[in-house]
Amino acid sequence: MDFPERFSDLPEYAFPRLRALLDSHAPGGAPLAMTIGEPQHRYPDWVAPTIAEAAAGFGKYPVNEGSEMLLGAISGWIGRRYGVAAAPERLLALNGTREGLYNAAMALCPETKAGARPLVLMPNPFYQVYAVAALSVGAEPVYLPATRETGFLPDLDAIPAKTLDRTAIFYLCSPSNPQGAVASEAYLKRLMDLAERHDFRVFADECYSEIWRTAPPPGALAVAEAMGADPERLVVFNSLSKRSNLPGLRAGFAASGPESTRRMRQLRNYAGAPLPLPLQAVAAKAWSDEAHVDENRALYAAKYDIADRVLGGVPGYAAPEAGFFLWLPVDDGEAAALKLWRETGVRVLPGAYLGRDVGGENPGNGYVRVAMVAPADDMQRGLETLRGCLYD
Repeated sequence: MDFPERFSDLPEYAFPRLRALLDSHAPGGAPLAMTIGEPQHRYPDWVAPTIAEAAAGFGKYPVNEGSEMLLGAISGWIGRRYGVAAAPERLLALNGTREGLYNAAMALCPETKAGARPLVLMPNPFYQVYAVAALSVGAEPVYLPATRETGFLPDLDAIPAKTLDRTAIFYLCSPSNPQGAVASEAYLKRLMDLAERHDFRVFADECYSEIWRTAPPPGALAVAEAMGADPERLVVFNSLSKRSNLPGLRAGFAASGPESTRRMRQLRNYAGAPLPLPLQAVAAKAWSDEAHVDENRALYAAKYDIADRVLGGVPGYAAPEAGFFLWLPVDDGEAAALKLWRETGVRVLPGAYLGRDVGGENPGNGYVRVAMVAPADDMQRGLETLRGCLYD
């Protein structure tokens, strides 16, 4: 039996790969997972009662593009957060942003660009769905280094014009995963300028936008509107997983121009998995409430301070601007993760598992990613243990 070759170059996914690295070794202490970005703060108290009140909706097929109530709540949040009037016909409810980041490429990536196979650009390291989306539509992934030297975002001025001419989609994550870097308004404007000049779409992954340290990160929607960019050139993705501590709700959205949204909705009519109506009711309430988001952000603010106290003296330590990951420099990420597990029981993710080799270089090789999602006391213990094992 034949199998497709288009995914043959995909490495093992990060977490099975981590299990293969660590699980044959006994932990050197009480295990503490600091690997996956799964929020551990309490979700709002009204989640379960809201589901119960709307439970009759489990007996109905959900509205595929999102209920009127949910799209209205998302539109209201975008207006309050970014000052942009995003009408419901420009919105699509998602079953988590990963689904949307994948299916938007399926719906919007052309078969050719400039007479050749299209290119899909993405930062390196990156969220792995970007690459598999590119391969699924027959495009060629292009991995742009996002290193300390480039401010942990791709250097837009270093991309050759001939590459941009063949580009169909540019994935950008801001705040970035794994480094916690924030794209400035100037950076986003430069990217949208390039998109206009070279005729490509920007897919802005903003799922960490509400976890920030000193100032709310700029939003691509606001920047695009202020400069009068074609709204069809931009698709913005966000979700409640990080903002509201609801990763299991699988509630997100995409926002774009009306024609791009129509095409994404049309594909979703055939191949989507809509959010059950009671969960849409919870999502609508979550997008309408900021009190729990403020409380959540305060908890992360305390964790940023812990990280600075424990790791501030480590050479090369860079405090994240936003998000809940630490991107810590080491000689070799795999060796460091294995040493830390075998000697202490603390579990972290080698940075190379989030990147790709380009020209023999993987920009994640010299890092480990540490998730600041555990309770503050556990996180402090884990970071102190990590520092003693890897740096002292």
